[in-house]
Amino acid sequence: MNSPMNIIETNRLSRRFGRTEAVRDLTLAVPQGSVFALLGANGAGKTTAVKVLMNLLAPSGGEARVLGVDSHRLGEREFAQIGYVSENQKLPVWMTVRQLLDYCRPLYPTWDRALEAKLLAQFDLPEHRALKQLSRGMLMKAALLSSLAYRPKLLVLDEPFSGLDPLARDDFMRGVLEASDLGDWTVFVSSHDIEEVERLADQIAFIESGRLRFSESTEQLLARFRRVEATLGTLGGIVAAPLPGWLEFERVGGLVKFIDPQFAAAATGRVCRERFPDAAVKAYPMTLREIFITLARKTRQETKGATA
Repeated sequence: MNSPMNIIETNRLSRRFGRTEAVRDLTLAVPQGSVFALLGANGAGKTTAVKVLMNLLAPSGGEARVLGVDSHRLGEREFAQIGYVSENQKLPVWMTVRQLLDYCRPLYPTWDRALEAKLLAQFDLPEHRALKQLSRGMLMKAALLSSLAYRPKLLVLDEPFSGLDPLARDDFMRGVLEASDLGDWTVFVSSHDIEEVERLADQIAFIESGRLRFSESTEQLLARFRRVEATLGTLGGIVAAPLPGWLEFERVGGLVKFIDPQFAAAATGRVCRERFPDAAVKAYPMTLREIFITLARKTRQETKGATA
Protein backbone atom coordinates (compact mmCIF):
# COMPACT_ATOMS: atom_id res chain seq x y z
CA MET A 1 0.00 0.00 0.00
CA ASN A 2 2.74 2.46 0.85
CA SER A 3 4.20 4.81 -1.72
CA PRO A 4 7.51 6.65 -1.23
CA MET A 5 5.67 9.85 -2.18
CA ASN A 6 3.17 9.56 0.70
CA ILE A 7 4.24 10.12 4.30
CA ILE A 8 0.90 8.82 5.67
CA GLU A 9 -1.46 6.31 4.08
CA THR A 10 -4.59 4.67 5.43
CA ASN A 11 -6.69 1.93 3.89
CA ARG A 12 -10.24 1.44 5.22
CA LEU A 13 -9.05 2.44 8.68
CA SER A 14 -11.64 2.03 11.43
CA ARG A 15 -11.78 2.51 15.18
CA ARG A 16 -14.72 1.49 17.36
CA PHE A 17 -15.55 2.24 20.97
CA GLY A 18 -18.14 -0.38 21.85
CA ARG A 19 -20.97 0.09 19.35
CA THR A 20 -19.76 3.54 18.33
CA GLU A 21 -17.60 3.64 15.20
CA ALA A 22 -15.59 6.85 15.60
CA VAL A 23 -13.61 6.28 12.37
CA ARG A 24 -15.13 4.32 9.49
CA ASP A 25 -13.31 2.98 6.44
CA LEU A 26 -10.96 5.97 6.27
CA THR A 27 -8.77 5.85 3.17
CA LEU A 28 -6.47 8.79 2.51
CA ALA A 29 -2.94 9.65 1.43
CA VAL A 30 -0.79 12.51 2.73
CA PRO A 31 1.83 13.50 0.14
CA GLN A 32 5.37 14.06 1.33
CA GLY A 33 6.18 17.76 1.69
CA SER A 34 2.53 18.86 1.89
CA VAL A 35 0.63 20.75 4.55
CA PHE A 36 -2.38 18.45 4.88
CA ALA A 37 -5.48 19.43 6.87
CA LEU A 38 -8.06 16.98 8.19
CA LEU A 39 -11.19 19.08 8.75
CA GLY A 40 -14.40 18.25 10.55
CA ALA A 41 -16.73 19.43 13.27
CA ASN A 42 -16.15 18.50 16.90
CA GLY A 43 -16.87 14.79 17.29
CA ALA A 44 -16.27 14.01 13.61
CA GLY A 45 -13.49 11.52 14.41
CA LYS A 46 -10.42 13.65 13.74
CA THR A 47 -8.64 13.17 17.08
CA THR A 48 -9.40 9.44 17.09
CA ALA A 49 -7.83 9.15 13.63
CA VAL A 50 -4.74 11.05 14.79
CA LYS A 51 -4.38 8.83 17.87
CA VAL A 52 -4.50 5.72 15.71
CA LEU A 53 -1.88 7.19 13.37
CA MET A 54 0.37 7.97 16.36
CA ASN A 55 -0.06 4.47 17.83
CA LEU A 56 -1.90 5.87 20.86
CA LEU A 57 -4.90 3.73 19.90
CA ALA A 58 -5.00 0.44 18.03
CA PRO A 59 -7.17 0.30 14.90
CA SER A 60 -10.29 -1.86 15.00
CA GLY A 61 -9.96 -2.55 11.30
CA GLY A 62 -8.07 -1.54 8.21
CA GLU A 63 -4.51 -0.31 8.05
CA ALA A 64 -2.46 2.84 8.56
CA ARG A 65 1.15 3.44 7.62
CA VAL A 66 3.26 6.35 8.83
CA LEU A 67 6.78 6.92 7.46
CA GLY A 68 6.37 3.58 5.70
CA VAL A 69 5.66 1.66 8.92
CA ASP A 70 2.42 0.13 10.20
CA SER A 71 1.07 2.58 12.78
CA HIS A 72 0.89 -0.07 15.52
CA ARG A 73 4.59 -0.80 14.98
CA LEU A 74 5.82 2.78 15.31
CA GLY A 75 8.80 2.84 17.63
CA GLU A 76 11.73 4.91 18.81
CA ARG A 77 13.26 5.32 15.36
CA GLU A 78 10.01 6.65 13.84
CA PHE A 79 9.07 8.86 16.78
CA ALA A 80 12.47 10.54 16.54
CA GLN A 81 11.26 11.78 13.13
CA ILE A 82 7.75 12.85 14.19
CA GLY A 83 6.78 16.07 15.93
CA TYR A 84 3.45 15.99 17.79
CA VAL A 85 1.50 18.87 19.29
CA SER A 86 -2.01 18.35 20.68
CA GLU A 87 -4.48 20.51 22.58
CA ASN A 88 -4.60 17.73 25.22
CA GLN A 89 -0.85 17.19 25.35
CA LYS A 90 0.64 16.55 28.79
CA LEU A 91 3.81 18.55 29.46
CA PRO A 92 6.08 18.46 32.56
CA VAL A 93 4.73 21.77 33.85
CA TRP A 94 7.14 21.84 36.80
CA MET A 95 9.97 22.41 34.32
CA THR A 96 11.03 25.76 32.94
CA VAL A 97 11.11 26.30 29.19
CA ARG A 98 14.90 25.93 29.28
CA GLN A 99 14.70 22.70 31.29
CA LEU A 100 12.17 21.28 28.83
CA LEU A 101 14.49 21.96 25.89
CA ASP A 102 17.53 20.63 27.77
CA TYR A 103 15.56 17.48 28.60
CA CYS A 104 14.34 16.89 25.03
CA ARG A 105 17.57 17.71 23.18
CA PRO A 106 19.52 14.48 23.92
CA LEU A 107 16.56 12.37 22.80
CA TYR A 108 16.83 13.54 19.20
CA PRO A 109 20.06 13.09 17.21
CA THR A 110 18.90 15.65 14.63
CA TRP A 111 18.29 18.44 17.16
CA ASP A 112 19.30 21.81 15.66
CA ARG A 113 20.58 24.26 18.30
CA ALA A 114 20.49 27.16 15.84
CA LEU A 115 16.85 26.48 14.99
CA GLU A 116 16.07 26.14 18.69
CA ALA A 117 17.56 29.58 19.38
CA LYS A 118 15.76 31.14 16.40
CA LEU A 119 12.35 29.79 17.44
CA LEU A 120 12.92 30.67 21.11
CA ALA A 121 13.46 34.30 20.09
CA GLN A 122 10.68 34.31 17.51
CA PHE A 123 8.13 32.93 19.98
CA ASP A 124 9.34 35.33 22.68
CA LEU A 125 9.33 32.50 25.22
CA PRO A 126 10.59 33.26 28.75
CA GLU A 127 13.09 30.42 29.01
CA HIS A 128 13.52 30.61 32.80
CA ARG A 129 9.82 30.62 33.63
CA ALA A 130 8.03 27.41 34.68
CA LEU A 131 5.62 25.97 32.12
CA LYS A 132 2.80 26.03 34.67
CA GLN A 133 3.15 29.82 34.82
CA LEU A 134 2.72 30.28 31.07
CA SER A 135 -0.47 31.26 29.25
CA ARG A 136 -2.07 28.62 27.06
CA GLY A 137 -0.66 30.33 23.97
CA MET A 138 2.86 30.34 25.39
CA LEU A 139 2.50 26.72 26.46
CA MET A 140 1.47 25.65 22.95
CA LYS A 141 4.41 27.57 21.48
CA ALA A 142 6.78 25.80 23.89
CA ALA A 143 5.34 22.45 22.78
CA LEU A 144 5.74 23.46 19.13
CA LEU A 145 9.34 24.58 19.67
CA SER A 146 10.24 21.26 21.33
CA SER A 147 8.66 19.45 18.36
CA LEU A 148 10.33 21.52 15.64
CA ALA A 149 13.90 21.89 16.88
CA TYR A 150 14.91 18.39 15.74
CA ARG A 151 13.55 18.98 12.21
CA PRO A 152 11.05 16.10 12.10
CA LYS A 153 10.04 14.58 8.79
CA LEU A 154 6.41 14.73 9.93
CA LEU A 155 4.76 17.34 12.18
CA VAL A 156 1.34 16.30 13.54
CA LEU A 157 -0.88 19.03 14.99
CA ASP A 158 -4.13 17.98 16.67
CA GLU A 159 -6.47 20.96 17.22
CA PRO A 160 -3.46 23.25 17.82
CA PHE A 161 -5.45 26.51 17.72
CA SER A 162 -8.06 25.58 20.33
CA GLY A 163 -8.31 28.21 23.06
CA LEU A 164 -5.61 30.47 21.62
CA ASP A 165 -6.12 34.22 21.32
CA PRO A 166 -5.60 35.82 17.87
CA LEU A 167 -2.03 36.93 18.60
CA ALA A 168 -0.99 33.49 19.87
CA ARG A 169 -2.63 31.88 16.83
CA ASP A 170 -0.69 34.14 14.51
CA ASP A 171 2.62 33.42 16.28
CA PHE A 172 1.90 29.69 16.18
CA MET A 173 0.93 29.82 12.50
CA ARG A 174 4.03 31.79 11.51
CA GLY A 175 6.20 29.30 13.37
CA VAL A 176 4.73 26.39 11.44
CA LEU A 177 4.91 28.15 8.08
CA GLU A 178 8.48 29.40 8.54
CA ALA A 179 9.66 26.03 9.82
CA SER A 180 8.03 24.21 6.90
CA ASP A 181 10.06 26.42 4.54
CA LEU A 182 13.32 25.25 6.13
CA GLY A 183 13.21 21.72 4.77
CA ASP A 184 11.19 18.94 3.16
CA TRP A 185 8.78 18.51 6.05
CA THR A 186 5.21 17.27 6.00
CA VAL A 187 2.59 18.86 8.25
CA PHE A 188 -0.60 16.98 9.17
CA VAL A 189 -3.07 19.21 11.01
CA SER A 190 -6.43 18.15 12.45
CA SER A 191 -8.68 21.11 13.13
CA HIS A 192 -12.12 22.70 12.99
CA ASP A 193 -10.65 26.21 12.81
CA ILE A 194 -11.30 26.83 9.14
CA GLU A 195 -9.79 30.30 8.75
CA GLU A 196 -6.44 29.22 10.15
CA VAL A 197 -6.34 26.09 8.02
CA GLU A 198 -7.11 28.05 4.86
CA ARG A 199 -3.93 30.06 5.42
CA LEU A 200 -1.88 26.96 6.11
CA ALA A 201 -2.92 23.91 4.07
CA ASP A 202 -2.34 22.98 0.46
CA GLN A 203 -4.28 19.69 0.83
CA ILE A 204 -7.72 19.36 2.44
CA ALA A 205 -9.67 16.32 3.64
CA PHE A 206 -13.15 16.59 5.16
CA ILE A 207 -14.39 14.00 7.67
CA GLU A 208 -17.97 13.74 8.93
CA SER A 209 -19.26 11.13 11.41
CA GLY A 210 -16.02 9.22 11.01
CA ARG A 211 -16.27 8.98 7.22
CA LEU A 212 -14.10 10.73 4.65
CA ARG A 213 -16.19 12.96 2.39
CA PHE A 214 -13.40 14.14 0.10
CA SER A 215 -9.65 14.70 -0.08
CA GLU A 216 -8.07 17.04 -2.62
CA SER A 217 -5.82 20.03 -3.06
CA THR A 218 -7.00 23.31 -1.54
CA GLU A 219 -6.60 24.97 -4.93
CA GLN A 220 -8.83 22.41 -6.63
CA LEU A 221 -11.46 22.57 -3.88
CA LEU A 222 -11.69 26.36 -3.97
CA ALA A 223 -11.83 26.30 -7.78
CA ARG A 224 -14.75 23.87 -8.07
CA PHE A 225 -17.14 25.57 -5.62
CA ARG A 226 -18.98 28.70 -6.74
CA ARG A 227 -21.96 30.63 -5.42
CA VAL A 228 -24.05 31.39 -8.52
CA GLU A 229 -26.68 34.10 -8.92
CA ALA A 230 -28.95 34.43 -11.94
CA THR A 231 -30.94 37.65 -12.28
CA LEU A 232 -33.90 36.82 -14.48
CA GLY A 233 -34.85 39.08 -17.37
CA THR A 234 -38.38 37.65 -17.54
CA LEU A 235 -40.27 35.46 -15.11
CA GLY A 236 -42.18 33.36 -17.62
CA GLY A 237 -41.00 29.93 -18.74
CA ILE A 238 -38.39 29.64 -16.04
CA VAL A 239 -37.44 26.16 -14.86
CA ALA A 240 -37.32 26.62 -11.09
CA ALA A 241 -36.12 23.17 -10.07
CA PRO A 242 -32.37 22.71 -9.42
CA LEU A 243 -30.17 20.27 -11.25
CA PRO A 244 -28.87 17.22 -9.32
CA GLY A 245 -25.74 18.26 -7.46
CA TRP A 246 -26.66 21.90 -7.01
CA LEU A 247 -26.75 22.91 -3.35
CA GLU A 248 -28.88 25.44 -1.45
CA PHE A 249 -31.04 26.26 -4.46
CA GLU A 250 -33.27 29.26 -3.80
CA ARG A 251 -35.49 31.50 -5.90
CA VAL A 252 -36.71 34.85 -4.61
CA GLY A 253 -38.71 36.77 -7.21
CA GLY A 254 -36.42 37.41 -10.14
CA LEU A 255 -33.29 36.14 -8.43
CA VAL A 256 -32.12 32.51 -8.47
CA LYS A 257 -29.28 31.52 -6.15
CA PHE A 258 -27.48 28.20 -5.73
CA ILE A 259 -24.08 26.65 -5.04
CA ASP A 260 -22.40 24.63 -7.78
CA PRO A 261 -19.84 22.19 -6.25
CA GLN A 262 -18.54 21.19 -9.69
CA PHE A 263 -18.25 24.61 -11.26
CA ALA A 264 -16.90 25.01 -14.77
CA ALA A 265 -17.48 28.42 -16.32
CA ALA A 266 -18.51 27.20 -19.77
CA ALA A 267 -20.67 24.29 -18.61
CA THR A 268 -22.38 26.19 -15.80
CA GLY A 269 -23.02 29.16 -18.08
CA ARG A 270 -24.56 26.91 -20.74
CA VAL A 271 -26.86 25.19 -18.25
CA CYS A 272 -27.93 28.52 -16.78
CA ARG A 273 -28.75 29.89 -20.24
CA GLU A 274 -30.85 26.79 -20.96
CA ARG A 275 -32.76 26.93 -17.68
CA PHE A 276 -32.84 30.69 -17.17
CA PRO A 277 -33.22 32.38 -20.58
CA ASP A 278 -32.30 36.08 -20.67
CA ALA A 279 -30.77 35.84 -17.17
CA ALA A 280 -27.64 37.72 -16.13
CA VAL A 281 -25.48 35.09 -14.43
CA LYS A 282 -22.63 35.79 -12.01
CA ALA A 283 -20.45 33.28 -10.16
CA TYR A 284 -18.63 34.16 -6.96
CA PRO A 285 -15.70 32.33 -5.31
CA MET A 286 -16.31 30.84 -1.87
CA THR A 287 -14.04 30.73 1.15
CA LEU A 288 -13.08 27.45 2.74
CA ARG A 289 -15.32 28.33 5.69
CA GLU A 290 -18.32 28.86 3.40
CA ILE A 291 -17.66 25.54 1.68
CA PHE A 292 -17.30 23.79 5.05
CA ILE A 293 -20.62 25.22 6.30
CA THR A 294 -22.38 24.26 3.06
CA LEU A 295 -21.17 20.66 3.27
CA ALA A 296 -21.97 20.39 6.99
CA ARG A 297 -25.49 21.70 6.36
CA LYS A 298 -25.96 19.21 3.50
CA THR A 299 -24.82 16.33 5.72
CA ARG A 300 -27.20 17.41 8.49
CA GLN A 301 -30.11 17.52 6.05
CA GLU A 302 -29.23 14.06 4.70
CA THR A 303 -29.03 12.68 8.24
CA LYS A 304 -32.42 14.14 9.15
CA GLY A 305 -33.92 12.74 5.96
CA ALA A 306 -32.55 9.27 6.67
CA THR A 307 -34.01 9.22 10.19
CA ALA A 308 -37.37 10.81 9.32
